[in-house]
Amino acid sequence: MRHTLPIAPQFYVTAPQPCPYLEGRIERKLFTALQGEQAELLNDTLSKQGFRRSQNVLYRPSCADCSACLSARIRVADFTPSRSQRRVLKRNADLLRRPTSPWATEDQFNLFRRYLDHRHATGGMADMDLFEFAAMVEETPVRSRLIEYLTPDPELGSALTAVCLTDILDDGLSMVYSFFDPEREGDSLGTYIILDHIEIARNLGLPYVYLGYWVPGSPKMGYKAKFDALEVYARGCWRPMRDPADFDADMHPLSIAPIAEQVARIVLPDSRAPNGI
Repeated sequence: MRHTLPIAPQFYVTAPQPCPYLEGRIERKLFTALQGEQAELLNDTLSKQGFRRSQNVLYRPSCADCSACLSARIRVADFTPSRSQRRVLKRNADLLRRPTSPWATEDQFNLFRRYLDHRHATGGMADMDLFEFAAMVEETPVRSRLIEYLTPDPELGSALTAVCLTDILDDGLSMVYSFFDPEREGDSLGTYIILDHIEIARNLGLPYVYLGYWVPGSPKMGYKAKFDALEVYARGCWRPMRDPADFDADMHPLSIAPIAEQVARIVLPDSRAPNGI
């Protein structure tokens, strides 16, 4: 009798390139393919270790002389909105939430283009066309949803105002990418989407909302540190966020583990156990 053993994920490292968050830094990512029958289990397991999904790839920053990028998540049960966040909820109380399958539409793409042109005109996604947008949304081997937010209009019907591509993990919601109407920038729609995901996770009985990476010293990422009950993945474990100033973006090169050591420390799911646990 022959037995086929599960093939362990293979990890690779991207070529060095300029960091999009901290000027003068060089970025490098550790990544692996996300595919096959164990895709959801692998996504669940590696998300708990600071990895993020992009289409059919899981990645984590692995820079040679910097470890500033920290995966961040909110403990749903302990979260209490601040006074300003309660104002954001009130300001956007008219929005209607509409969960859909991960299928791209022209309305979504048009909103996405307006968002990029206004807020990230020089970023790495600035030249994305409709087909690339569709790939970002639809190429997912795990449980993903598009959460649309619409503004009711008595004459024109509901207008698409914001969208978030969200993965459903076994312990939370992972916000893969969100965008919104740039003309409503004053309504803090980015903050509202996070607050609404906390409510969705609470209703589903999920303990966490994963926000992606928080980067101390990067103005682009500063808003994440404003959320209560925040944890960051640092030095191999989740740590409560206290004073953001305690997390220094200047890391000595000798404090960064070599790639081989980082890979050796990754805990992989045991696909032989019942339910993959």
